[in-house]
Amino acid sequence: MPVTRLTEAQIQDALKTLAGWAVKGVQMSKQYAFKDFMEAMAFVTRVAGLAEQADHHPDITIRYNRVILTLSTHSAGGLTEKDMALARQIEAGGSVPRC
Repeated sequence: MPVTRLTEAQIQDALKTLAGWAVKGVQMSKQYAFKDFMEAMAFVTRVAGLAEQADHHPDITIRYNRVILTLSTHSAGGLTEKDMALARQIEAGGSVPRC
């Protein structure tokens, strides 16, 4: 069953509950800042577990204490409910800093 891209209205509606996430083109991203490298890596490890469970993997950029997550469903050519669901799981995780 193919995954369907979200409409612009659906994306904007979903972003209302995902503070700090921004859409650029066919992907969405958010930068997180942590106290130090070890906290950033612990966050990345937690995200990796969520991504494996969802079988949906973000692009992850790590710069010392900053982590940038980028989501897009490549097979659909843009954002889908899979991206929104993973972003919601990441945000609900509890150890996400409020930047």
